[in-house]
Amino acid sequence: MTISADIEYDAGVAPAASSAPFGEGVADFYESLLVPILFEPYALELATIAERLKPTSVLEVAAGTGALTRALRARLDPAAEIVATDLSQAMIDVGAPTLTLSRTHWMHADAMDLPFAPQMFDLVVCQFGVMFFPDKPKAFREAARVLRSGGHFLFATWDSIAANDFGRCVDECLANLFPSDPPDFLRRLPYSYFEPRSIKAQVSSAGFDAVSCDRVELTSIAAAHDVAAAFCLGSPLRAEIEGRAPGRIGEIVDTVAEQVESRYGVRPCGSMSAFVVVGRIA
Repeated sequence: MTISADIEYDAGVAPAASSAPFGEGVADFYESLLVPILFEPYALELATIAERLKPTSVLEVAAGTGALTRALRARLDPAAEIVATDLSQAMIDVGAPTLTLSRTHWMHADAMDLPFAPQMFDLVVCQFGVMFFPDKPKAFREAARVLRSGGHFLFATWDSIAANDFGRCVDECLANLFPSDPPDFLRRLPYSYFEPRSIKAQVSSAGFDAVSCDRVELTSIAAAHDVAAAFCLGSPLRAEIEGRAPGRIGEIVDTVAEQVESRYGVRPCGSMSAFVVVGRIA
C-alpha cells in the first residue's frame, strides 16, 4: 500500500500560510528545548502502545516537529507507513529534516478537515494536540472517518496545570511578573482538557468504543534556564510576554529561570501528568 498515492491533496499547490501560533521563531526553540523536556518522555509511552496495536498505516495529526513521529518510526514495523501532519508549516519545516526515512510522509493538514479518503489508516495518533482543536468533536469524527474498521485512535492530553510542576511554576512566575494582566496561554490551552469523563464521552460520541482514559505520570529533568526558555520561547507564551514587555524577553526568561531554580534547584526534576486515551472504531 502506498498512502501518498491516495492523499486527496494537490502537491503542486503550496499550503496556505498557517494561522497556528507555533510560527517560525517558536518552532526552533520548541524542537530544541520543549521537545526533550516535555514531549520525548510521552512519545516513548505512546509509541509503545502503538507498537502493540501493530498498525500498517498511521496518520499522526498535530505532529509538531516530530517527537512522536520519530518514536513511532523507531518502534513500528519498518514496512508501516506514517503520515505526519500539522497545521503549522513552520513546525513541519523544522521536523521533516529530522526524519527522512522511506514510508514516512510529511504534509500540512488541519485535523478538523483531513485531506484523506475514508478508511485509509489503521491508527490515528496525536500527542498533546487535541487541546488546540477549536472543535474537538469534529476532529474526533474526522479521525473516525479515515480509520478502517477495527482501527484505533490514540492520543495524549495534559492533566491540569496543578499536576505538572514545570508548567505550573512558569505560569505562577509570569503571574507574579504581570499581576494586572498575567499571560494565560498555559491554562487556556495546553492544560485545559483534562476531565476524563468528558473526554471519554466526546470520543465515544464520535463513533469509538472501548474508550480508555488513563493517567500517566512521568518526570522530567532539565536545567532551570532550559525550562524557562522552553516555555517562554518555545510556545505561544512568547507572543504574550513580548506583547506585555516589548524588548524584554531575555530578561523575563532569566527571571523565570531564577524562580524555577529557587523552587526546584539548578537542575530540577519535575513531575508531569497526562491522560492517554485509546478508542477503537467498530
